[in-house]
Amino acid sequence: MNSYATHIPTEASVLAPDDTEPMPLDEVNRHARAVMANVEAVIAGKHSAVRTALTVLLAEGHLLIEDVPGVGKTMLAKAMAKSVDCSVSRIQFTPDLLPSDVTGVSMFNQAERRFEFKPGAVFANIVIGDEINRASPKTQSALLECMEERQVTVDGTTYPLGSPFTVVATQNPIEMEGTYALPEAQRDRFMARISMGYPDTENEVSMLTTRDLVSPLEQITGVVDLSQLRAMMAAARAVFAAPGVKEYAVALVRATREDRDLRLGGSPRATLQLVRAAKAHAALHGRDFVLPDDIDDLAVSVLGHRLVPTSRALGHHHQDSAALIEEIVTRILSQTPVPLGNQKKA
Repeated sequence: MNSYATHIPTEASVLAPDDTEPMPLDEVNRHARAVMANVEAVIAGKHSAVRTALTVLLAEGHLLIEDVPGVGKTMLAKAMAKSVDCSVSRIQFTPDLLPSDVTGVSMFNQAERRFEFKPGAVFANIVIGDEINRASPKTQSALLECMEERQVTVDGTTYPLGSPFTVVATQNPIEMEGTYALPEAQRDRFMARISMGYPDTENEVSMLTTRDLVSPLEQITGVVDLSQLRAMMAAARAVFAAPGVKEYAVALVRATREDRDLRLGGSPRATLQLVRAAKAHAALHGRDFVLPDDIDDLAVSVLGHRLVPTSRALGHHHQDSAALIEEIVTRILSQTPVPLGNQKKA
């Protein structure tokens, strides 16, 4: 049952990826449409953002939602979590939040005269981190091991996290007072970054009516259970990426490292996650092979938050780094040769 309770996963609940049989792609497409319809009942007019969020979930990555207050960042994260019948936890990041609040702590049991591990909020299948940049760097760093290795180490003992495990974090890029910017090392842990943007006039007027009496979030329920989600993830992993497509992804990321307007380009982790996301993107479209178009569609979302522009380039764009980086990635895409020939599995 979908709940916000934390738990320590048992050995049976932590399934190895290879133990799950891939779901047929037509079923992946059907379940994906159901999840998207569920989320879009809450977040209207944001089809691209919802699809990217679902792509990251199926690719077993982590998502960073970055935008101004009040545009539905947390609502999107909650709606996605409620659409899957699995364990969910929410962490409200504040300056006084401790690393042990996230990972857990060993406490002495006086009755049994031994230490017991009390799990933190990170022990869930989907972890919603609200306003992650309000926590101190020490607390932010508590997520590094969790996000990369899917485990928590406390007092020398390692505890595996559940499978799947996804962090969906939100942050406000405008308000800087009382916040701690995520360091590049932690931003690199997120597979993709998306922005919500303001709704159009029609959807904003409709929102005034639909949310007058009750929140639409209270009306949605899980449409995919945990075993189905694992099978969908296994189907995404099984999608074929031809050597030419992989070389194309590598060429794009290497170009970011050499670009004159960037002082920090994409890491090898960025290349890995770009291809993983492209596989999930292909699966959502009912294909068992990746096209260069899948790479192109995800390049800005997967690479953008990992890139740091030079001060010279940033000076010409009025300090709007997001718009600048999108322009740079788009330029690199246009300049990188696309592999020719059939990319289908032989």
